[in-house]
Amino acid sequence: MKIMFAVKTLNHSHGGAERVLTDIASAMATRGHDVSILTFDRPGEEAFYILSPEIRRLDLNVGQTQKTSSAKDMPPRIKAIRKTARTERPDVIIAFMHSMFIPAAFALKGTGIPLIASEHIVPEHYKTRKLEYALLMATSLLIKKITVVSDAVRKSYPAILHKKMIVIPNPVKMPEDIKQKKNKTILNVGRLDPQKDQETLIRAFAQLATNNPEWSLNIIGEGELRPNLEKLTEELNLQNRIALPGLKKDIGSEYAAASIFAMTSRYEAFGLATAEAMSYGLPAIGFADCPGTNEIIKDGLNGLLIKSDNRVENLAQALRTLIENDDLRQKLGKGGKKSLAPYQLEKIATLWEKLINEVTSKD
Repeated sequence: MKIMFAVKTLNHSHGGAERVLTDIASAMATRGHDVSILTFDRPGEEAFYILSPEIRRLDLNVGQTQKTSSAKDMPPRIKAIRKTARTERPDVIIAFMHSMFIPAAFALKGTGIPLIASEHIVPEHYKTRKLEYALLMATSLLIKKITVVSDAVRKSYPAILHKKMIVIPNPVKMPEDIKQKKNKTILNVGRLDPQKDQETLIRAFAQLATNNPEWSLNIIGEGELRPNLEKLTEELNLQNRIALPGLKKDIGSEYAAASIFAMTSRYEAFGLATAEAMSYGLPAIGFADCPGTNEIIKDGLNGLLIKSDNRVENLAQALRTLIENDDLRQKLGKGGKKSLAPYQLEKIATLWEKLINEVTSKD
């Protein structure tokens, strides 16, 4: 099978969707498929995530992929996708995120090449992006199938899309060898963005920092709120206890070095960072009303789910509970690893292969 994956950028984005794409594409190549990845990146640049050497990159060099897409980017990108698709003639194109599957839907009209759209966000993301949401609804008519990461996400979209949507969870790669750690570190991984709400985590940590001087907080990620978060740590006089080191390619070493994972997101499609933390045996804390997080964390089994009526104080209390109870941390950490069985890469790759076969079937 000739499979073309497509995403806006592999060089300037470091989110969960791009990681999932590289994992699934590599799994398809391992299974003997002819796999390529189309991007708008400039040729010759290095991808943030490691790709299988069997995968061909088709970098179209259209627009500035490190910036938010604009309306003027759309026509040349549609033209470039269409030209490449006609040259390559893949059996199917799988486009990740609306920044790629919207132009791809227009580009492939009349080519006979089926398109699978892979959506990795929830409708709440579109509340301030009305045009993008309108384009999503319009292009759905040109798309064969739309994958979403959970049934809850599927149900959150309008009913008119439900027949086209199929649930395929994100895969979680289990670490092969975990060295015994553990530093007294609370870890958070995510974009420095209002959605992720790291401010709540910093303020919660401040409430227990004095009585727990051996503990520290490590927030991995980059984003627009960096100046605000750095200023807050200084105001709280915690700049020596709270680290904001930016992006990390070797994220596994960060999970391996921590003892607690705290996810403060207000919404998630699928809490990939939370699941990855669990694969390293970390107990996880999240808010009970956060979609995505509340599907992965099972309260008392692999982590703690807390109410959001008083976010800072409730989070501080949950952190205090785990800090003071090593046995509970161990118990929840073991429960997390067990709960990830449905998300193993081979199982998820099989679901993708089944969908591809269905979409490309001539029957």
